[in-house]
This record gives sequence, structure tokens and C-alpha cells, in this order.
Amino acid sequence: MDDDADARELIATLRAGGHRLTGPRRAVWAALAVDGDGHLTVDEVVARSQDARPGVDRATVYRVLALFEELGLARPSQLDAGGPVHWERAHPDEHFHLRCTRCGSVEHHVGTLVATIREHLDDGHGFRADTVELTVHGHCATCRDDERGTVRGGVR
Repeated sequence: MDDDADARELIATLRAGGHRLTGPRRAVWAALAVDGDGHLTVDEVVARSQDARPGVDRATVYRVLALFEELGLARPSQLDAGGPVHWERAHPDEHFHLRCTRCGSVEHHVGTLVATIREHLDDGHGFRADTVELTVHGHCATCRDDERGTVRGGVR
């Protein structure tokens, strides 16, 4: 999505919820998109927001993140048991997280697993899942290849 379309989506969603676009909201939105990375701790969101708009404080960032979550613009993820919550722009539940325990990278994976889980819970247990957060821990291809002493596509 280009920056203009991205800004229009933000503005339209805020307005539909009875809110306006403010400088701190724009800064937090931009922080969540830096490098397309997402998966930021609150500390990282605060730092990136302050880079874009000095004076944005931690309490404001928390309020903006809560508003974005309420409006379906952002979502928190617990990527590591006992670790900090990570924030990212919202995405469908069908995108689940692959977390490398060696380098810390996080990738989205799109597949049918989440739909299968939802169906199983609904049909088998009468439970309707409102949201599904799935994080799979393991080793990314690069770290796995490093452990094997190979480089993708060949031997070292």
C-alpha cells in the first residue's frame, strides 16, 4: 500500500470511529510501519514516535495503541512467554507468526491452519473464537542453515 492510500485508510477509520487524525496518532501509525517491520515493543513505538514527533510521551502512545486496537488498526501479540507485548498493524488472523528463537525474527505465515482451528473449536466444542493468536517458535531458514554449517543453496 502506498503512503497516500495508507494515510487515507487511517483517516477514514479514525473518522468512522468518531476520531480525528492528530500528530501523535500519525506518529504512532508511522512507527508501526517503519521498514514494514511491525512487532514492536511499546518502548520501540515510543522511540520511533518521538523521532517523528518530539514530545510524544509514553502515556499518549499507550492511549493511541489502545484506540488503534479498538478500531482494528493495530494488534498486540505475545510473541514470547513472559516477554513484552509486541505491536503491529492489524492483519487477518489467518496470518500467524513464525518466531525464530535464535535471531528473534518474526515472519507472518498465511495458511489454513487458523481456519482449521476455528472450525474444530466451533464444531467440536461449541466454542466460537473471536480472535486467534498463533505463534510458532523455532529456527528461521537462515539460522537453521547456519546451524548446519551450510549457506542456502550450497555448502560453506
